[in-house]
Amino acid sequence: MAQILAIRALGWMAGEEAVWLAFLGASGADAAQVRAEAAQPAMQRAVLAHLLREDDWVRSCAEALAVRPEELALAAAVLDGAAGRNWT
Repeated sequence: MAQILAIRALGWMAGEEAVWLAFLGASGADAAQVRAEAAQPAMQRAVLAHLLREDDWVRSCAEALAVRPEELALAAAVLDGAAGRNWT
């Protein structure tokens, strides 16, 4: 479920020019690389981490995907696994 949601979020990002260009700039990837690596957990983590940087992006993406904003954060936590856990 987390992987599917990350890929759906990637699709949303690709349709939002400002978010997409910010992701490409922050990640250093180009569109071809993102497409080639979309099924990889590292790219999915990067997509959700980028999306979660801005509350407005989270809300807009969640609305477009018909999910609760919390589901995007939960998907990011699931994909992060044990490395993403922090007790503080």
